Parts: sequence; structure tokens; C-alpha cells
Amino acid sequence: MTRLALSPRILDHLDFGTPSAERDIGRGLEKCFVESAAYQRVHSGAKTIVLGNRGAGKSAIFQVIAKRERIAGSNVIELSPDDYSYELLSSALAAERAGSWAKHGAYAAAWKYLIYVLVMKEIARKGMRLTKNGGADIHRYIRDNHATSQLGSISLLISYLKRLEGIKIGPLEAGVRTRELDRLYKLEEIHNLLPSLRNVLERRRVVVFVDELDRGWDSSEDAQAFVSGLFQACVSINGLHRNLRVYVSLRQELYDDIPALYEDAQKHRDLLERIHWSEESLLELIAKRIRYSAQERGYDSEMLRRIPDRACWSAVFAGDSDRFGESSFGYMMERTLYRPREIIQFCTEVLETARGRASGLPLPFASITRAEHGYSAERAKDIAAEYRYQYPGLMSVFDVFRGRSHTFARDDLELLCLALATGEIPTRNSHSWLTYCEPDALIEILWQVGFLTAQPIGDEVAHRTGNGAFFGAHQVQHLNLAAVQRFQVHPMFRAYLGLEDPASRIHS
Repeated sequence: MTRLALSPRILDHLDFGTPSAERDIGRGLEKCFVESAAYQRVHSGAKTIVLGNRGAGKSAIFQVIAKRERIAGSNVIELSPDDYSYELLSSALAAERAGSWAKHGAYAAAWKYLIYVLVMKEIARKGMRLTKNGGADIHRYIRDNHATSQLGSISLLISYLKRLEGIKIGPLEAGVRTRELDRLYKLEEIHNLLPSLRNVLERRRVVVFVDELDRGWDSSEDAQAFVSGLFQACVSINGLHRNLRVYVSLRQELYDDIPALYEDAQKHRDLLERIHWSEESLLELIAKRIRYSAQERGYDSEMLRRIPDRACWSAVFAGDSDRFGESSFGYMMERTLYRPREIIQFCTEVLETARGRASGLPLPFASITRAEHGYSAERAKDIAAEYRYQYPGLMSVFDVFRGRSHTFARDDLELLCLALATGEIPTRNSHSWLTYCEPDALIEILWQVGFLTAQPIGDEVAHRTGNGAFFGAHQVQHLNLAAVQRFQVHPMFRAYLGLEDPASRIHS
């Protein structure tokens, strides 16, 4: 196999990037971006709703597409987490039961109004050119209604919702109320501008990104209506013209948790892109970043392109461990949930730990094991934070496993889960959900969040030796957990919880 030898001097300049795509885009993200099949489908516009776990690369896809659209001359609108707040929505709006106003439909109308206004404001910035393109009425509307407005995106959305709310639960007579609601739901204020907008879009392209909808998620009535209404608006707006595209991203578990989206799944399933990564694609991601760092330090780009991904990895990380009898790549991948953010974080932790200790490259396997505890602790905290609204106090549930064996027979795990649910083993801040969990349900939760892995039934050799393959939710989409008889704590959590790896006992 072709080998790559890197100078020890590159150790201080090697950079795997940041866990945040927003910061990474200014550090060469596009040059070492993995253009997966999922990316191609989203970039082409065939898929406009991107689902994936936290750290799966949804924002990275949006950042790269946005940059390339700007280079191509498109108008790009990005709505960030600062542009919306679930807490503000809940405090500003009446509950749905107050007057029985259907919030899903109201949010869909408000989102369409907001996005159309933002699009028209964007293209009206060059008024004279817009007038020549047949959009004079759009220019006049923006000038007369929004030119001096200081309202941000969330305020504009709420103002439209308040208009709907005022009619829904206000003192108006039934006939007047019906006419006013019909006018607002049909976007009568701007509906007559849509033909002009289509004409302008023949010559101008506008792309809208709504990202990180999970930031501050509280699973409230307004949060669910906010997201489900956005999805409906996205589907509607994308039908106006091929040169107007609205992209939305959301964490998979939040998508599954919103009934209105689940009910409408058949209508927009063809628009969904679920982000999944394999060991091979994550190796490609790290190899691209190694090549990029080497090229920045003067290594020949043509030569680097000919180096296989595995050789790039081995140039930085020692290939095998005598103690554990496995490759460094396999060892590190086993301690992830197959998310780019995790492998980037782990590699970066190893680098930072090795600097000042290692004299050159590749780094010894000991550099990985030294960095593992810090990485494991951070990932445990991040996973608990990721699910803090669905399962508050999850970190204290993880801590119950501290110092125990990392492998459980089903009966033993069920007894432990029963002790957790009944409060026999106390936990913090988890009463709202843990008290009502049957042991099987808690096992399912811990498997879904990535804390547990399961050994599929039927592998007799694995059952006999205890060393067979265990799979996490990130590796298999469908697994009959009710039939599984053996579980393990995922290796990512073991260093933090002080769980001894069986390999250390075998090889010690």
C-alpha cells in the first residue's frame, strides 16, 4: 500500500477542524468536505428537508451549499437560532385551547408570509433592476410596508400570528371572523404579488436555509406547531418556482416526536434526506482534512490525492495496538456513534494531548488512550444535554452504571432498570419520565440515545463466548430489542464511567 510520511513539524499545524460547521466554513471546510450522495441530493434541490442526529453534518451541508450559491450569484437567506425562540413564542401567544385556534395551520400561514416577505425584501434591494424585471409592485410593497420596519424575523412571524390569534379568540362576529381568517390564511396581503415574484425568479435565484431548529427545543405546543407549520410552508413555497428553494434541517428524534409531522409523513417523504455515515465515509472525512493540512504546509497536492485514505490515517495515528490487538482507526470509530462531530473531536483531543509529548508522527497508540477519558466525559455530557428535554436528568442515569461491568445479561439489566424506575437507586431531576418507565422501555431509551449496544439473538458463538458483535441504534435501523439477551454499555462512555475494557483483562 502507498505510504505517506509526514514531517514532525506538521504536528503543530495539523488541524481536523472544529465541531461547528459555522466556524469551520472559514477554515477550509469546503475544501475538505465529503460530497456524499446525500449532499448531492440536497444540493440539486431533490431533497429539501434534512434529518439527522446532532453532529451528523446537517449544518455543514447547508454551509457549503450556501457558500456555493453565493459564488454562483444567488441570493442567500440564512435564518439562525438567534432568529427564533420557543420560549418567546410560548410567552407571546395564547394556548391553542383558548378559542380552539388551530396553531399548526396558523404557523404554516405565518411562515409562508415571513419567508415570502424576506425573499421579496432580498430581491428588492436593487430596486431599479427589479423594476426592469417586472417586479415594480414588489418594490412598492416592500417600500410601503417593510422599508422602515425594524422587526426581526421572529418578531415578523409573531406579528402575523398575533393577527390570526386576535381574530380566532377575539370578539368579532362569526361572519366577519370567517372572512378575516380566510384573508389571512390565504395571504391576501401578498398573494397578488406572487405572479410578479415568479417573473423575477426567472432571472434571479433565491435560497433560504432554516437550520438548528433543535436549539432551545422545549417540546411545547408552540415549538411543535412552529416546526410542523414550517415544514408545510416549505413544501408550499418550493412549489412556486424552481429558482426559489427553502431548506430545513431538524434532528431525527424531534421529527419523530411531532405528531403533526408524523401524520403528514406520506405527503413529504420524498423530500426527506436522512443523514447517515459509515466507517468508510468518516475515514474519508478525516483523510481529506489530513491532506488539506499537509497541503497547507507545502506537500504536493497531486501526490496527496494519490494517497489512499487509510494511508493518510496511518501517517498520523499508529496503525495497530499490541495491547488491544486492533487498529487505531477501529478503536476510535468504536467509540463514536458514527457522527462527524465525534471523530473530529476525538482526533483533536488526541492531537492536543500528544503535543509536547510526541516527538513525531505517527502518534503512538498511547496518545489515543491518554485522550480517551476527556473525550468520553465530554461525549457523555453532550449526549445527556442533547436529550435534556425528552429525558431530563439522563446524566444521573448514566452515572448509575459507574464501576459496574459493562456487559449485562437481560435479567440483570432489567433489575437495574426497575431499581432506577422505582427510585430504589436515586437519580436527579429524572422524575418526570423515569418514574413511568417499565424496564423494557428504559432499555429501549438507553439503546436509542446510544448508551447501550445490543447483541442480536441467534449468534450462538457470540452467546457462548460473550465476545460477539454488539450493535447500537446508529448501526442498525431495526432490531428486536425484546428478544435481545445481552447488552453492553457503548465503548464511548466506558472511560468516563470507569468501566474496564475486556481486552485489557485478556492482554494484561
